[in-house]
Amino acid sequence: MKNWFQNLGYKMQGWMQGRCGQDELNRALSMGGLILLLLSMIPALSFLYPLAFAMVVWSIFRCYSKKLDRRRAERDAYLRFTGKIKGWFSLQKRRWKERRTHRYFRCKQCRASLRVPRGKGKIRITCPHCGCKFEKKT
Repeated sequence: MKNWFQNLGYKMQGWMQGRCGQDELNRALSMGGLILLLLSMIPALSFLYPLAFAMVVWSIFRCYSKKLDRRRAERDAYLRFTGKIKGWFSLQKRRWKERRTHRYFRCKQCRASLRVPRGKGKIRITCPHCGCKFEKKT
């Protein structure tokens, strides 16, 4: 019996070679689809069922697809989108943690977030990204 499962495992590995498999986007699509599927069980939210079904089917399609360049482009777009959101939340967390020792300002030209020590009076801040100079009170 053990050999049968091992052989099945080897056959599955051979079949999955050259396919996309699971990645971050697949996990998000699967989880989102399952959550929407559960929500669609509520009679008032039954309109969510087709969207939930489509998300799960798309996740399965992506998992077994052999068009790796297209799936990689989809994954990269997803990671860029979620990276911006995660970056914003981590910046807010850092700002809250350092609220007594530092102040944060935005550069007027490139919109970069700049951190300066608190309590230094009026100082001249130079943006390391674009070189813009401006004065602010800390």
